[in-house]
Amino acid sequence: MLRILGKIQRIGIVTEPLPKIDEPALTEIGEQLKAGIGEQFGGSLAIREVDAGSCNGCELEIHALNNPYYGIERFGVHFVASPRHADMLLVTGPVSRHMEEALRRTYAATPEPRLVIAVGECGADGGEFGCSYASCGAVSSVIPVDAVIRGCPPTPLALMRGILEAIARRSPER
Repeated sequence: MLRILGKIQRIGIVTEPLPKIDEPALTEIGEQLKAGIGEQFGGSLAIREVDAGSCNGCELEIHALNNPYYGIERFGVHFVASPRHADMLLVTGPVSRHMEEALRRTYAATPEPRLVIAVGECGADGGEFGCSYASCGAVSSVIPVDAVIRGCPPTPLALMRGILEAIARRSPER
């Protein structure tokens, strides 16, 4: 332990400083998202992400939303482990036959009023996989979908725009 501390003292800090966030689109969309969430969800939007059989490309972009650069939690969005605590489902991938029933149960466990967003080309229409003996295709063929975020995979900024559009379309009295 002392050897490691001595090395740290000799070398110093070798990490890069965090880049300054100067992307105006990120700040603008984030502030709009924060206002919409404050208005419709009391300041906090809980999202449950469901992988229904994807290649994990969309999941990597969704996970990027939580990194220090995008930091979506500062805008009132957080991810939850249980659909029972979620306001929104983000579903990725073509729905595989093995995940069909699990997705239906997850949807049923999410309390009303819930929003469902199909993420990526696969979630939108089955993508490369389409509908086959192993795949049900689009998420909308299994559960009702409120919005679609296209892209293969969609960027974190596109995901934020899609979430913003979905909550903007949602009527407050629903």
